[in-house]
Amino acid sequence: VYEAILIVGEDKFAGLDIRVRVKGGGHTSQVYAIRQAIAKGIVAFYQKFVDEASKKEIKDILVAYDRSLLVADPRRCEPKKFGGPGARARFQKSYR
Repeated sequence: VYEAILIVGEDKFAGLDIRVRVKGGGHTSQVYAIRQAIAKGIVAFYQKFVDEASKKEIKDILVAYDRSLLVADPRRCEPKKFGGPGARARFQKSYR
C-alpha cells in the first residue's frame, strides 16, 4: 500500500494527509485500488499546487516502477449469453 510513498520519497509527502475509503471487490482488489489512489492523488496534487516539471518527474518514476499505479486495469467480467452456462461455454451437444 505504501509503495507510491516509498518510491517517490517520504519528503514529497511531508505536508499531506491521506485518507482513502474503498468499497466492493475483494481484499487484493481493494489494496490495488488504495495504492493506485495514493499514486494518482500525489500526481494530481503536484499538478494543481506545485509545478508541472516535478509532477512529470514523479509520474515518470511511478510509471517506470509499475504502470498499474497510474493506469487502471480495464478488464471486466463478460456477461452471460444464451445457449450455455457462461459467457463463452456452450451447453454440451447430445446425439441421443
